Amino acid sequence: MASHPLQNRLLRALPPRERERLFPQLSLVSLLPGATLHEQAEVLSHLYFPIDSIVSLLRVMKDGATAQLALAGNEGVVGIGLFLGQPAATSRAVVQSAGHAYRLERSRLREELSLEGGLRALLQEYTGRLLAQISQTAACTRHHSVHQQFCRWLLMSLDRLPGSELVMTQELLATTLGVRRERLTEAASKLQAAGLIRYSRGRITVLDRPRLEQASCECYGSNQSSSAPHLCAAAI
Repeated sequence: MASHPLQNRLLRALPPRERERLFPQLSLVSLLPGATLHEQAEVLSHLYFPIDSIVSLLRVMKDGATAQLALAGNEGVVGIGLFLGQPAATSRAVVQSAGHAYRLERSRLREELSLEGGLRALLQEYTGRLLAQISQTAACTRHHSVHQQFCRWLLMSLDRLPGSELVMTQELLATTLGVRRERLTEAASKLQAAGLIRYSRGRITVLDRPRLEQASCECYGSNQSSSAPHLCAAAI
């Protein structure tokens, strides 16, 4: 399937005239697993619109430890600080699932925002949903088990991909979730033994999504309920 900006739900929600103006300004880039789009405190230069990739936003501590803040995929953008007027990134953006994204240069974004069109409203709405996801992640990390967090992460990742399979190394996954590999392996083994997933050589295939949702915590449902209805409909 050929790549197209309409594969990003936020871009798809733009009015036709704005698409015609904005799409020629976008450039398609390949995102490799584990690649860093920007470091924490780095000056942002582009806004990324993932189409078939997933990017994890991580908070980096002084000792190098990381904590996941949110996921961004075909429902949104990476680099929202440019829209908010924050030149420096407040998190590290790491490619979790390989694929592609369209990116827009900072100067082009400023030009588009100056026109007071639909993009501004969509980015403002997405910012609210991103903040809701970050706060839910904080609560989930504090109150729920690694097993439940892993289930939630799997479900949220699948919501941003066309199939039922994820490709990701244990090391990258442990870094993304901010847990030790041993605890992650234990959680994955339990899910595999129960017949919910198949996990082999960095490939995770979800076999029983309804039961996976039952094994997750309330945080997954909370994230779903905070999704924008028109963006969800745009994906159909």
